[in-house]
Amino acid sequence: MMSTGARKIVIGLVMAGAGVIAGAAIGFILARLAGKFFAEARMPGALPVVVSALVLMAVAVVASVLPATRAARVDVMQALRSE
Repeated sequence: MMSTGARKIVIGLVMAGAGVIAGAAIGFILARLAGKFFAEARMPGALPVVVSALVLMAVAVVASVLPATRAARVDVMQALRSE
């Protein structure tokens, strides 16, 4: 069974992945739409898109790790008693 901290990291990574995929799809559609109205508008190369997606995924992992490590330090019984 996966620990609570690892589960939070995986959930954060899955959510970030879904956001990156949705953002890429919507960005592609908007770039095509902008290309119809502005002659100079064109899609960036693959490198900036891939690098920005990797940066977003890394930030999501860090944002998931910080609360997960803090939650892993808490004694479960003490947390249940305080609520």
